[in-house]
Order: sequence, then structure tokens, then C-alpha cells
Amino acid sequence: MQTALLLALGCGAALLSVAAADEYDHKYTIGDPINLWVNKVGPYNNPQETYNYYELPFCKPKNSEAKVHKWGGLGEVLQGNELIHSDMEFKFRMDQPKRTMCTFKLDAKRVREFSFAVKNHYWYEMFLDDLPLWGFVGERVVPDEDEAESAGEEDTDLFLYTHRTYDLSFNGDKVIMVNLTSESPVPLTEGADIEMTYSVTWSPTDVKYGHRYNRYLDYNFFEHQIHWFSIFNSFMMVIFLVGLVAMILMRTLHRDYAKYTRDEDDVESLERDMDESGWKLCHGDVFRPPRALEIMAAVVGTGAQLAFLAVFTVLIAIAGSLFNGRGTILTVFIVCYALTSFVSGYVSGGLYARNDGKAWIPTMLLTASLFPVSTFAVAFVLNTIAIFYHSLAAIPFGSIVVVLFMWGFISFPLTLLGTVVGRNWNGVPDNPCRIKTIPRTIPEREWYLTPTVIALAGGLLPLR
Repeated sequence: MQTALLLALGCGAALLSVAAADEYDHKYTIGDPINLWVNKVGPYNNPQETYNYYELPFCKPKNSEAKVHKWGGLGEVLQGNELIHSDMEFKFRMDQPKRTMCTFKLDAKRVREFSFAVKNHYWYEMFLDDLPLWGFVGERVVPDEDEAESAGEEDTDLFLYTHRTYDLSFNGDKVIMVNLTSESPVPLTEGADIEMTYSVTWSPTDVKYGHRYNRYLDYNFFEHQIHWFSIFNSFMMVIFLVGLVAMILMRTLHRDYAKYTRDEDDVESLERDMDESGWKLCHGDVFRPPRALEIMAAVVGTGAQLAFLAVFTVLIAIAGSLFNGRGTILTVFIVCYALTSFVSGYVSGGLYARNDGKAWIPTMLLTASLFPVSTFAVAFVLNTIAIFYHSLAAIPFGSIVVVLFMWGFISFPLTLLGTVVGRNWNGVPDNPCRIKTIPRTIPEREWYLTPTVIALAGGLLPLR
């Protein structure tokens, strides 16, 4: 009985020790293992071009062990992150002397791959306790600094960094700061024996856990003082001028509005318009339904949803620290887009009903699919290119299914609901001017005043 009790206590203590070393609550005890996750590599001058970390012949996990992946949220996958366990030993608050990761001989294939990476300034990204680390694969050295600008690729020496120093800081039971220093460059020559090593050093810090991401922000931007008085003064001046202009216009146009809203015979109104000029000539045609009413309603509804979505996402970002997690902002954006689909349906359905639209179902389908289909078409082309080049930017099939599921079971029903509500609650015409039964004749424009010519001519003008 005592033996069983001791075994139970021992198992409980073991489980507690494992649970204490949890990178999800970021709490560790001395000696607890910490995972180092490798993510991606790519050229420094093109951050959007990223590949799997092991596309380069770095030290890989043991062949007998399968690669351990850490899958995050939907936004992390869509941003092209693929975290793989590095199989390197890190223990909380315990320094590691110089240790060997692996040794290999530089054959022609390795030299070619590493040389291409060094020439294109390839960098790699890792994560330790959700804190990012970056480092370069190697460096290019020009023998003569005076001829650095004119030197070609054949005149440069290529070196591979073979040692990595991890400087980690802690505060209590949490990791606060991580730094990576690449050292010990070795020439990339075929047949050379390479030993990849690393070392770990720990040091205490007074930085609080809630401020550990501050070092990744742009302090030069946030240190500037905000001139609140000037902003308030400008804001009040704009409000005053807008109110003054609006008051003048309303007093001037009040009689015109009253006259144009009267129910008069179209013949009498045409005779009266003979003495009018300017915008008053087309007051009875301004609110006439356009020819492509369905497209207009869908575009206006989608624009209203995107505007509301942008404001809503910014407010959520201000309220919480979305930059702490990889892809969190993108995940919030996608979820909020699905939840705000009611706005697009409501605005589109109301606008379509106010203009006496009859085919509201095709309009609703166009509103629900206008932005998603356009985005999917662009993403399909980019995803095809990314798959061809084996880039991490390629979206997995499972993530595509998740996005389609959210659109079909969340966004589409909310758009349908918004359209029905908008047609019934916001579908009464409220035009300030009466629409004439007889459309006014619009004179033909010269060829150089057509939209196509104006668009082409406007693009030829300089922007400055």
C-alpha cells in the first residue's frame, strides 16, 4: 500500500514538473527544458520570399525521429509560418557551454546551396518562448574595401557562420529577452569539414514580462511628443468651417428643396427648368436608379463592410496586444470579416430596395461573393506560384477549407440576414428630390471627354 502511494506521489510530482515547463503559460522552473523552434529562411531584400528552414542543408533532427511541428492559428499559417523543433537542448537559467549540433563535409551540393544563400543575404528566423530570433546564414567579404563597390561575385569570399551564441534574459520564472549572435565564419570551400556549434548564456533583467515585446517596437516613433493642443485646435476649426458652410448651403437651398419635392406635372417642371441653370437642371435625374443597380448595391455594401471592419479591427488592436502572437491580427481580421457580413447585406439590401430593385437574390449573392471571390482569384494565382517555388507562402489545403467553411456557414448566412433586414427596415425611398418620370436628355460628349480617354490621359500625367 505504501509502495503504491509513493508511486502515485512520484507520478504526480513528475506531471507537475512537466506542466511547470509550459511554453503556453510561459512559466518555468530552473532546469526546465525550453523549445527552440526554427521557422523559415529567405533573402533579406525580399521578406515575402520565404522557404522552409531545412531547405538549406542546416543541421537536421535525428533521422530516427520525426520532425515535430508546432501549429498555430489560421493567421499564422496564412502568413507562411511553419515552426519545426530544432532538437537543440535549452534549459531554463542553466548556461550551456559550446556544444556541437552536427558535423558534415562540404560537398559540391552544399557549397552551391550555401553560396547562393550567402550571395543573396539569406536570413533565418527562430522562436524561443514565442520570442523571435533572426540571424544571417553567412557573410560576403571583399578583399579590398576600396574596390567593394566595383567588385563582382568572383572577387568576393563567401563565409558560413558555424557558431551561434544565444544570450537569454529572465525575470523570475519567465523568459524576457532573447538575442542571437552568429560567429566563427568558415570559408565555403568544397571538401572542408564543418562543425556547427552553439552556446547558451543566461542573465537576469529587471524588465517586466508585460514589457518584453517593447524592444521590438519602434521607440523613435513613440518617443515623439504629440501636440494635442494643435490637433484639437485644427479639429475644432474644421468642425466650425464645415458647420458654417453647411448652414449657408441649407439656408440657400431650402427653397429649392421645397420646390423640387412638390408633385407637379412633368410638362410643367420641364417648362420651369428652361429658366434653371447648373445643377438644378438635373435635380430630377440625380437619384434615378443606375443601369447596373445590382453591381452598385454590392460595391457600396462591400465598401461599408470593409470600412466598418477596418475601424473594428483597429479598436481591437488598441484594446489588446495582438502583436504578441504570430498571425493574430490576420486571424482577427478574417473572423471579424465573417462576423461583419451583416453590414454589407444590410447596406446593399437597403440601397437596392430604395431604388425599386426587384432581383434582390442575385444582388445578395453578388454582395456575399464580390470581395471573397476577388481575393480568392488573386490568392489562387499567388498560391500557384508559391507552390511551384516551394515557398512557405503557399497556403495549405486545410487552411483553404477552413476559410471556405467560415464563408459558407458564417459570412453567407449573415449577408442573407442583413439583406432581408435591410430591405424591410431600410428600403423606404428617402430621396431629397423627386425623380422625374421623363429622363432628361443627356448630350453626347466629345471623344476626348469619354471615361476611357480621361483614364488613359490621367495615367500619363506625372504624380508630382
